[in-house]
Amino acid sequence: MARWTSFVADAARRGTLHARPDHRCRVEHDAATLLVHLSGEDGEGWTTLAVDRATRRWSVAQAPTQLAAATRAVDLLRRDHAGGTPG
Repeated sequence: MARWTSFVADAARRGTLHARPDHRCRVEHDAATLLVHLSGEDGEGWTTLAVDRATRRWSVAQAPTQLAAATRAVDLLRRDHAGGTPG
């Protein structure tokens, strides 16, 4: 992924996210794919949502590391897209 931004909830303003190095929520994107990474609140594990920007098909994966979750989500997205499974 070429670009990324990370966000954290603002306790003073409910429902507001802002950029912060804590990386509880990180968004990566390139021309083809959008990845939303969510870290576990206790700092353990990751959930990644992968979205194909052209078709809006999506997949979700969880894993102990951000890279593993992202890799699995992208693999699922590509597999589902090739197989015609809506996502």
